[in-house]
Amino acid sequence: MAEKNIPTIRSLAKSLRLSPTTVSDALRGVGRVDQTTAKRIRQLAEKVGYKPNPLTTALMSGFRRSRATTFRGVIAAVDINEPARFPHGPFPKQISAGARQRATELGFHFEEFIAGRNALPLPRLDSILKSRGIHGVMIMPAWLAPDVSALDWSNYAGVYTDNFIEKPRLHTVCSDHYRSMMELLERLRTRGYRRPGLMLEQGRDDRLLLRQSAAFRAFQESHTSELEYVPILFAREFSEKPFSTWFKRHKPDVVLNHYDETVAWMEACGAKVPETHGYVCLNAINLTRPCAALDLQPHQLGARAVELLVGQLQRGEYGSPAWTTATMLTASWIEGSTLRPAE
Repeated sequence: MAEKNIPTIRSLAKSLRLSPTTVSDALRGVGRVDQTTAKRIRQLAEKVGYKPNPLTTALMSGFRRSRATTFRGVIAAVDINEPARFPHGPFPKQISAGARQRATELGFHFEEFIAGRNALPLPRLDSILKSRGIHGVMIMPAWLAPDVSALDWSNYAGVYTDNFIEKPRLHTVCSDHYRSMMELLERLRTRGYRRPGLMLEQGRDDRLLLRQSAAFRAFQESHTSELEYVPILFAREFSEKPFSTWFKRHKPDVVLNHYDETVAWMEACGAKVPETHGYVCLNAINLTRPCAALDLQPHQLGARAVELLVGQLQRGEYGSPAWTTATMLTASWIEGSTLRPAE
């Protein structure tokens, strides 16, 4: 019985009367292949059951990386313009910097677009991306639930550089806030702190899917024989008055939050840092003074997002995936003078 012919790039190219390079670029979502042609290629590949050879793909990827000057395509970073009351700060800029560097290393140009409120309308952005043959879309972090469903996602591979996106559902790359909090609390426990206190602004924990507060409470409950209970302070805004009231009432011996001006508030309440009390900043990008802190690695988050996006482009995976994944990076530790030293 004759073995069934296995479809290849060359056999697809022959059937479509196109060059193998055109077929390969279309299936990987790179280059400037006409949209109608690319769609015809993908439809035939699906019809005949074409599957890329992973060994060949790996070999060719290595070859392409060695040709650093080769242009492989463009990755679009889309930042959703939001009202000024929703702070973004420098974190997305660091994600963008990491993404740009990694895109360049992989042979892609990296371009940023601002869309949404008082900016580029999404239908207009969709037209621009299509006309320029851009298939890779990286959505930057948004404070509110982002809605980029107005883009024609049958044309794009996408990744969201934050915790959760529904419109449409995409793969995500984000910080592992739960594990990072657990590791931080264990570090504090071994240094002898027994009344850790957590301050979060309302809304911040929600957009992190409650991962920081959930980890904090779980650690408290699993160490009841060693730790004393301190309720989490959920403040409407980051300000001294609610903090001081909470600090004086519940007397935490170490404070965790996102802004290091808290140290001055603690000292105004009579604390001496680090002699009597400790402090940890939960995001090192906000530091204005030497402090113990967590580095959420935004540069690496951007780089990893690009790697995932390029992988989708190479496999010709467009649209909202049937099964979304979350790639999470654990924060790294920064030693600082606001904690008693480890023994």
